[in-house]
Amino acid sequence: MLNLSMFKHAAIAAALLMPACFANAHQYKAGDLEITHPWSQELPPNAPTVAAYFVIRNTGNTADRLLGVDTPIAEKAELHQHVMQGDLMKMQPVPSVEVVPGGSVTFAPMAYHVMLVGLKDRSLLKDGERFPMTLHFEKAGDLNVEVKVQKQPPANASEHAHTH
Repeated sequence: MLNLSMFKHAAIAAALLMPACFANAHQYKAGDLEITHPWSQELPPNAPTVAAYFVIRNTGNTADRLLGVDTPIAEKAELHQHVMQGDLMKMQPVPSVEVVPGGSVTFAPMAYHVMLVGLKDRSLLKDGERFPMTLHFEKAGDLNVEVKVQKQPPANASEHAHTH
């Protein structure tokens, strides 16, 4: 026979652990879009800019477009892309980034990224810290995410840098 008291304690423990599980998943959803593992690499304290990275997946049947990004820790957040021009890799701003139906776009080093310019709050740019960022989508609307700052890029960050 089930002990009701034990069941209640298990349910309370599960409820208390649930937010931690979701926080560790580091995944966000807006409409048909999923944003996974927003991260930024810890840089020296005097770095003039910092980049933020993540993956956007479109699980829907219609395209959407990332129109812009903002964060309270910087004056500006710009969408950028690395492109080859001749034999040189150059970084250039882009007005928006399309996410096709059933597709994904990876923001990673040497690919698309969000460049944070005019840093206002460097206290959140240390390993293990997180800072807020809002992604503005044409159809899915605004999505607030937390960007995790880490010393090393995730193991698969460069593998997927060129997927589109």
